[in-house]
Amino acid sequence: MFDHAGKANRFGCRFGCWLLMLLFLMTGRSGQAADEATLEQARATMKKAILFFQNEVSTRGGYLYAYSEDLSIRQGEDAATKYQIWVEPPGTPAVGEAMLKAYQKTREPVALEAAKKAAYALVAGQLQSGGWASLIDFEEPLKYQYRKSGITRGRNKTTFDDNKSQSALRFLMLIDQELNFQDEQIHEAVVYAQNSFLKAQYPNGAWPQQYASFPDPEKYPVIKASYPEKWPRTHLKQDYSKFYTFNDNTIADMIEVMFLAHRIYGEERFRQAGIRAGEFILLAQMPEPQPAWAQQYNIKMHPAWARKFEPPAITGGESQGVLNILMRLYIHTGEKKFLAPIPRAIRYLRSSELPGKKLARFYELKTNRPLYFDLDYNLTYSPDNMPTHYSFIVGSNLDSLERRYHSLTQINPQERKQLRYPQTEPRLSSSLRARALSAINTLDERGAWVTQGKIRTGRSSYQKTRVIETRTFMKNLNSLADYIAASQN
Repeated sequence: MFDHAGKANRFGCRFGCWLLMLLFLMTGRSGQAADEATLEQARATMKKAILFFQNEVSTRGGYLYAYSEDLSIRQGEDAATKYQIWVEPPGTPAVGEAMLKAYQKTREPVALEAAKKAAYALVAGQLQSGGWASLIDFEEPLKYQYRKSGITRGRNKTTFDDNKSQSALRFLMLIDQELNFQDEQIHEAVVYAQNSFLKAQYPNGAWPQQYASFPDPEKYPVIKASYPEKWPRTHLKQDYSKFYTFNDNTIADMIEVMFLAHRIYGEERFRQAGIRAGEFILLAQMPEPQPAWAQQYNIKMHPAWARKFEPPAITGGESQGVLNILMRLYIHTGEKKFLAPIPRAIRYLRSSELPGKKLARFYELKTNRPLYFDLDYNLTYSPDNMPTHYSFIVGSNLDSLERRYHSLTQINPQERKQLRYPQTEPRLSSSLRARALSAINTLDERGAWVTQGKIRTGRSSYQKTRVIETRTFMKNLNSLADYIAASQN
């Protein structure tokens, strides 16, 4: 019995050792688990995805938002042609910056090359006015006054709406810095845009939503915001693009671009432009009984109409964004004057909350009654039958805003400086491992990440199909780059 058991134990040992060796060979020489990506897999996947996006998806190095699986249908904010690229994120600047960050984390040359091509696409689409339109059209360049084309007729409106020109300049500055300011095309475009954006700033520190020419300082007095004696209850069909605009974070994005320009190029004029924009915010805070902000102001510093569903009003939406801007300004400058308006604005907004921790997007001037629109875009006090394309009721973030405000009042100058541009090293967490493995496993043979979704085929028509989205590309690229960087630390 003893000898038989000994033989069984020796057999069991040999079988167990053989099994362990087999598992070892299956998981690679490093002994890595089968459900975890290797560094080599992550690098190969990232490179393959970048090359596909650059060589097959892009148009002259630039990008849209979404493409059908076979690339035959293309979409930016609207349906697009194969000769068009988009500026507004998640278009060309956002993809270019994602490529650049991937290079900085991994030093993978193809990532830098793809980022440079995205930058050149933006350089080609820079307008004579200094910034960018919503899109760049390589098929019909005569429609636009692109600087590189030499055309002096056509559209020439730089737009700051929805972070278009700001994101383009931000990306170009970052890659200019990475290239040690030695790429003449990119550097010259950056300087031209910087100078133009400074000239487009109003004397009171604000920026418009769009511009084609620079403002005459004599025509724009520096005055505080006030209530108009009366205001029209029906939409005024007027050009609101020159108004002082908080809507869609226009001024917030410009402030961040100016402080980034100061950090990279060291020129005080950029810092001062950011501070002047902050001083405009102080001027724009409405007096009692509604010490918050409007979406946009006319030359008299009165809240004014923009689109047919954006009336002269105090805004519960953008006002919360303005509170964030003020705190960012304090972080950048250390000047307590930028914190001073916050407590009374929060008190007013708290008193205006709707049930369920909500705020109305618009409050009537002086009466503070919530304003809405019906399906025919008539101004009303009733939230029934509102259009669904716009958020007329928004979430209240006042608790987190107030906590952040109180924390900023407690920190020391060194802690404040560290908040300007916080740097975090990627950590090899289980979550990052899972994201990297998912990116590797879902890449198709061509190098595309394809998901089920829908794509715009006309102004208001969509087609359900399998799509290649720039957001998905950027998310997976970032996961892979973080995984590679964390694995090498």
